[in-house]
Amino acid sequence: MADDNDFDTDDLKRRMDGAMTALRQEFASLRTGRASAQMVEPVMVEAYGQPTPINQVGTVNVPEPRMVTITIWDKSLVGKAEKAIRESGLGINPVIDGTTIRLPVPELNEERRKEMAKVAGGYAENTRVAIRNIRRDGMDRLKKAKANGMSEDDQKLWQTEVQEMTDGYIKRVDETLETKQEEIMQV
Repeated sequence: MADDNDFDTDDLKRRMDGAMTALRQEFASLRTGRASAQMVEPVMVEAYGQPTPINQVGTVNVPEPRMVTITIWDKSLVGKAEKAIRESGLGINPVIDGTTIRLPVPELNEERRKEMAKVAGGYAENTRVAIRNIRRDGMDRLKKAKANGMSEDDQKLWQTEVQEMTDGYIKRVDETLETKQEEIMQV
């Protein structure tokens, strides 16, 4: 009735890739003491009656290692952009210069670095949980496939493949976390 081609791991792989992409985006928003354009990506500005990403109301540049500049295109949005940055939790004080907002990135002290490393660890743990949930979903689908006629040998083969895929993604999460924590702790 069913053969080993009935189980598709592409969906599981796509969902695990999505979890990794989300982790990288969360890591990019963490401040490491160096300026990056990604650190302002989560900032939403109330523009024209709706929340808009800051990179859609101005040009984001990194002219120096410790400075981010945002040139706002519409002068009426400068104050709203400044307010959004202050309320975003970045811990950076914006400086307005006409239509340009400068964000000087301060040095991180040791305590703040440890705190940021813990936050990164939390992001990684959430990603591990998401990957394990995807694995559980795959295993549940395999149980249903067995009930619908998949042989026990095929089921075990696919379970092994799903588990190996999960282990590989968990390892990638751990390696990405280790790299990010080293970057954060670097003085």
